[in-house]
Amino acid sequence: MPLMPKQTKHRKIQKGKCTGLSKAGNFVHFGEYGMQALERGWVTTQQIEACRVAINRHFSRKGNVWVRIFPDKPITKKPAEVRMGKGKGSPSNWVAVIRPGRIMFEVGNVSIEQAREALRLASGKLGIKTRFVERVETV
Repeated sequence: MPLMPKQTKHRKIQKGKCTGLSKAGNFVHFGEYGMQALERGWVTTQQIEACRVAINRHFSRKGNVWVRIFPDKPITKKPAEVRMGKGKGSPSNWVAVIRPGRIMFEVGNVSIEQAREALRLASGKLGIKTRFVERVETV
């Protein structure tokens, strides 16, 4: 079952702009280490699931993983070999809009070497540049 909202107000939405920096989710909140986006773009449900599987396989059932992004934007696509016009296509998949600064994945209860390697493997599944970040303790 792919990640997607249970229901939405509108079946199709406009493409929108992806400007600016991330307004929320900029700090490691749940785990000890995280993967932070350095570029902007769309991350699909398949990419999110591939990252989650890569992290869990590296940990081999140890540690915790938090997915901090959710694909809530439908992307439409017209079928192959269809002439131009005749309206917008049907929703084909779902994406999460990523802006620079967004923490996408967090891990905890593992060593820093394990976390760094797991998030490196996961970042290879994405189409955007990321970096490894540690939790900053606030007083």
